[in-house]
Amino acid sequence: MTNNKSKWKQNLLSSKCRRLPYNTNLAAEFYVLSMLHRLGIDASLTLGNKKSVDIVVVRDSGNVATIDVKGLAGTTSWPVDNVKKIATSHFLVFVSFFGKIGDPLASPESYIVPSKRLAPLVYHSPNGKRQVLQLSRMRKEAKIFRDAWQLLK
Repeated sequence: MTNNKSKWKQNLLSSKCRRLPYNTNLAAEFYVLSMLHRLGIDASLTLGNKKSVDIVVVRDSGNVATIDVKGLAGTTSWPVDNVKKIATSHFLVFVSFFGKIGDPLASPESYIVPSKRLAPLVYHSPNGKRQVLQLSRMRKEAKIFRDAWQLLK
């Protein structure tokens, strides 16, 4: 059995499979949606191309939370130039696949950040053109947000 599993993984991760295109943001959105449902949270994916809300969580009647999901295939930083919505019930979920997005056995790292707590974590480039959230900074200064799914309940 172990040998078959090893062969399966080897075939799955072959160069032929790794060359397939992928969509980091969709993979991240569905990962977050899956986690929410695994935790018994009522959540729905929103539709559209240009949006700041990717997932809506229904807590109680009239009590909703919105989520903007940011996916990272690599290991450096998430662009946050386009983050506009700041509200008590709006969250950003940052998902990093560590360069292993094509490996379904690799688990991503996630940070659930209330939008009102995002600003101090953002790095602004010296020329002022880029705003990013650095994975290294999140690991050092924002450990409380790592896998903080309970914030969305």
